[in-house]
Amino acid sequence: MEWTDIKTTVSAEHAQTAEDIATGISGGGIYIEDYRDLEQQVEQIAHVDLIEQELLEKDRNEVIVHLYIAPDENFAEIADLLKDRLQRAEVPYKMEFVGVRQEDWETGWKAYYHAMDIGSRLAIVPSWEEYETDRTVITLDPGMAFGTGTHETTALCLETLDSLISGGERVLDIGTGSGILAIASLKLGAAEAEGVDIDPMCVRTAGENAALNGVTKDFKVLIGDLSDKATGKYDVICANIVANAIIHLVPDVPALLAENGTFLASGIIDTRKDEVIEAVKKTGLVLREVKEKNGWVALVCGHAKA
Repeated sequence: MEWTDIKTTVSAEHAQTAEDIATGISGGGIYIEDYRDLEQQVEQIAHVDLIEQELLEKDRNEVIVHLYIAPDENFAEIADLLKDRLQRAEVPYKMEFVGVRQEDWETGWKAYYHAMDIGSRLAIVPSWEEYETDRTVITLDPGMAFGTGTHETTALCLETLDSLISGGERVLDIGTGSGILAIASLKLGAAEAEGVDIDPMCVRTAGENAALNGVTKDFKVLIGDLSDKATGKYDVICANIVANAIIHLVPDVPALLAENGTFLASGIIDTRKDEVIEAVKKTGLVLREVKEKNGWVALVCGHAKA
């Protein structure tokens, strides 16, 4: 079933007016494509997988209002009404019509996600794909959460966990997203894992992925942040988020990290590497290793040896 997407592009200064007009006449769905505060949004959600280069290159001076019109509606009449109201409000605009299948909204992202081998032991396999391998398989359905293994930051974390987890560890995954890092740790032999995320959608998706992988009883997923959810000591603490969030939370890490534990911080753009390293060192933690891939950085840290 094909809907019509009426795409109306306006300058950022007229964005709110255009959105109000579209909302007032919308009979279907509406979506605002606005990249003016992209970095701030990502920091709040704390999932660096959102920031692909294509997004970073988006025009910050324009906003696109998508108005989705059902097949049984007259999109031409609705477009004429939208044009009239924009003109009356003296809003300059560009408008185009694009056919969109409803199923493409829901499943189009699957075309970009396929099975992959990571490290020496892991294979990440989407739930809808069959993949023959002798590796430890992580079955994943990322849904609308983030953390598929395709982004460099997630891959760096998985490769590190592959070499780090030997069996019996207690793991904390901060900003768990799809749950991929906690689930991988459990499948590699960790005894238990906790995932913390501020986004309820991610918590739900992580729980569903835990069930797909048969690790539900060992994986606790919680809504919240590090300060009010984490308890006890952890052998491995992962934070695959963004630089600002890591800088903010890292002072709480030493008290939660076991004596011989490892703190793995990723989601760091290389231009902010030194800033995050400085914040880590201020806590008394020692930098053991820096891993880099295509402009992204992961830091492997731990307590100083007595």
